[in-house]
Amino acid sequence: MNTLVFPATTREHRGRAAIAGLVLLALVAVLPWFGGPFVLHLAILTCLNTVMVCGLALIARCGQLSLGHAAFVAIGAYVSVLADRFWQWSFLPAAALGALAAGLVALLLGWVILRLRGVYFVLVTFAFGELLRLVLLDGASVTGGANGIAGIGPVSVPGFVFDSRASFYGLALAAALASTWALARLFKRPLGHAIDAVSDNPALAESTGLNVHRIQVLAFIGGCLLAAAAGALQSRYIGYVSPESFNTSISVGFIIMLVIGGRRSIWGPLVGAMVLTPLPELFRGAVQTQHIFYGAALILILRFLPGGLASLPARVATACRGRFSKEQA
Repeated sequence: MNTLVFPATTREHRGRAAIAGLVLLALVAVLPWFGGPFVLHLAILTCLNTVMVCGLALIARCGQLSLGHAAFVAIGAYVSVLADRFWQWSFLPAAALGALAAGLVALLLGWVILRLRGVYFVLVTFAFGELLRLVLLDGASVTGGANGIAGIGPVSVPGFVFDSRASFYGLALAAALASTWALARLFKRPLGHAIDAVSDNPALAESTGLNVHRIQVLAFIGGCLLAAAAGALQSRYIGYVSPESFNTSISVGFIIMLVIGGRRSIWGPLVGAMVLTPLPELFRGAVQTQHIFYGAALILILRFLPGGLASLPARVATACRGRFSKEQA
């Protein structure tokens, strides 16, 4: 009688793989502090994109795909900046107000449009994103119009100012890790299981007593809150906001990051942001080449790795275990 795989051994291997992954993640997270200003800049943008894509992942996990995600980033950025300009609010209450405004808009919008399915929901979110951009352009007396708002101060909390790239990277890294941890915790709880059930089969979930519409609205609000928080941070880091910083191409970029990283993986937003954030800088002299790469990468990922790059280690481990089992047999 041949025993091929022992459960304890499998758990031990998984534990070792998890520890190795965390050590690798820690090393990657620390490296930017030893790089130059440009490396820190890319690391900060990667962390901010991770928070934004985590919000989109939460919405997508519920079975919907938003093409207006950048609009909620804009709401968080503009509201927090305007609260500082007009009322001299500090960063924390201003960012909280921006997140609250985005959550309220998400509630009102989501309650109506989340009854739509498929392409209709995508089209409405696209229209909302464009409508908000036009409102920001036309409201020049408040939003600065096409010129935007410049001279935005850095993030400051009582006793400390994040006025250097090194210090702001620490803040952005904490935000990225916190958003990833929050998603991981959510999908281990009953609400997370309900969101997955709604995504897999809404009709069956409804028949078991789940309020599908309410769950979708909650997921939509949560995703938009993360987007708004990241927008508030981004506005303080860059020191400038304009309507063109939140156009549809930005939302498309978020979707590409999510798909390439992994739509149903907790690590998908982080992996997608790490892969795609540096690319515009690498292809700065060849914009068309960048678009070709995006298209080719999407086709290859969807064809050969539908779970995204985040699923690659698990697939490699499964293949290795299968080969080892055959050799033992």
